[in-house]
Amino acid sequence: MTWEMLNLLAIIAFSFSGAIVALQEKYDMFGVYILGLAASFGGGIIRNILMGIPIKPIWEQGVLLYTALLAITIIYVLPKKWIYSWNRWNDFFDAVGLAAFTIQGAVFAVDLKLSLGAVILSSVVTGIGGGIVRDILARRKPAILYSEIYAVWAILVGVVIGLGWINKDSLIELYSLLIVVTVLRTLSIVYKWHLKLREFSN
Repeated sequence: MTWEMLNLLAIIAFSFSGAIVALQEKYDMFGVYILGLAASFGGGIIRNILMGIPIKPIWEQGVLLYTALLAITIIYVLPKKWIYSWNRWNDFFDAVGLAAFTIQGAVFAVDLKLSLGAVILSSVVTGIGGGIVRDILARRKPAILYSEIYAVWAILVGVVIGLGWINKDSLIELYSLLIVVTVLRTLSIVYKWHLKLREFSN
C-alpha cells in the first residue's frame, strides 16, 4: 500500500507539472500529453536502465498510466489563463513529485538489497529524471543544473532511507519524510536557496 500510494502521488504531481510546462510553452494537445507522461515515467525508466532492470513492468502498471492520462486531461481542459499564471502551482507539484519519487526510488533499491551508493543513485535518478526529460523536451534548462537546491533533497532521502534512519515499512514515517522534503524544496524556492555559484570572468 505504501509503495502504491507513493507511486500514485508522484505520478499525479509530475503529470500536472509536465502538462503545465507544456501549456506554458504553448504546446499542442499531443505535446501536453507527451510532456506529462515523460515527467511521470521518465525517472523510473532511466533508473531501471541504469540498474539493468527491464522497463516493461513500468508500462504494465495500467492504473498509473490511466491516472497520469486523467491528470494531464484535467490540466488540459482547465482555462488556459489559469495555467499561464500557475508558476507557483507548478513549483508545488514539482516539489511533491520530487519528494514522492525520491522516496519511491530509495525504497525500490533497498528492497533489492542494494548498497547505500545504489540507494542514493536510485533516489536521485527516480526523483529528478522525469523533470530533466520534461525540461529538455520543453527546451528549458533542466532545473537541477541551476535552480534552487534540488538534487540535494533527493540525496538526503537516499541517505536517510539507505542507512535505515526511518522504517521504510512505516506509512507514518515515510509520509512524514515526504512532507519534510516537500516543505524543504518549497522553502528553497521561496527563499532562493542555492548551492554556491562560481562566477566566471574574463
